[in-house]
Amino acid sequence: MRTRYFLLFGNGFIGIHAEYLLTMRLKDHLKGRVPDDALRRFSGRFDVVGDVAIVSVPPEMDAYKPLVAKTILSTRKNVYTVLNKVQKVGSDARTASFEILAGETTLTRYREFGFQYRFDVTKVFFTSRMAYERRRVTEQVEPGETVLVPFCGVGPFAIPAAARGGRVTAIEKNPEAYGWLRENIILNHVDDSVMAILGDATDTGHLLGKRFDRIIIPTPYGMKDSLDIFAPFAARDGMIHFYAFGPKNGMPALVEALEKKGFALTFHDECGNVAPGIKRWVFDLVKTG
Repeated sequence: MRTRYFLLFGNGFIGIHAEYLLTMRLKDHLKGRVPDDALRRFSGRFDVVGDVAIVSVPPEMDAYKPLVAKTILSTRKNVYTVLNKVQKVGSDARTASFEILAGETTLTRYREFGFQYRFDVTKVFFTSRMAYERRRVTEQVEPGETVLVPFCGVGPFAIPAAARGGRVTAIEKNPEAYGWLRENIILNHVDDSVMAILGDATDTGHLLGKRFDRIIIPTPYGMKDSLDIFAPFAARDGMIHFYAFGPKNGMPALVEALEKKGFALTFHDECGNVAPGIKRWVFDLVKTG
């Protein structure tokens, strides 16, 4: 399958070459101002979510964090806050730990393909790197479809699916994310089409007796059994968009396992790196049994 290398920076949609140029531009600005040994350990990569930039500064560059923040602010005029990610995503809320290098607020308004989302980037899980993938999936939704989105976060899958005419059930465990989900549903005028549920998506008691035409499963990192949990709620011939994590060399075995479970695989692809040697993968599956 062809890998799509597209990312969303700020409010604009750009390709991998533009991302590479932004990364190199930041490192070029720091060259000669940061020791080479330290700079070699810095990827130079940063994400922009609305008007907030998120960077990971290695410990070797602690003394240069103000310089990094100042450089990002000077090169990205739409950015007002710079955060340093000091701990990767963890906890049930799927949130990372950050320190503010510049700016006063961690609230942002993020726009993606005509939709907008408000949230606090330090209190919810959100990745702009899935923008193109979210559009690919939600553009398949047909009017009148019933759609289930567990682990829905602030709504980047659920809201576009509802705007396409889907009748969406969206489940989120993190109260902070759930609050923003409710606000974003209203902000995007889909409050008549989304049923938002605050709770653990894996507690499926409230789904008993229901069947969905489409299930979108943005599996949290480290969770192994999400497909087994939600597949029973797919209608016959229903579509499941299942996200999993693993090394590239492990994918043939996973594809074989999915087919042995009785799913018809219509599409699969990479959706970016999440850890050294580990990628996020999407599998479009039709439930045939």
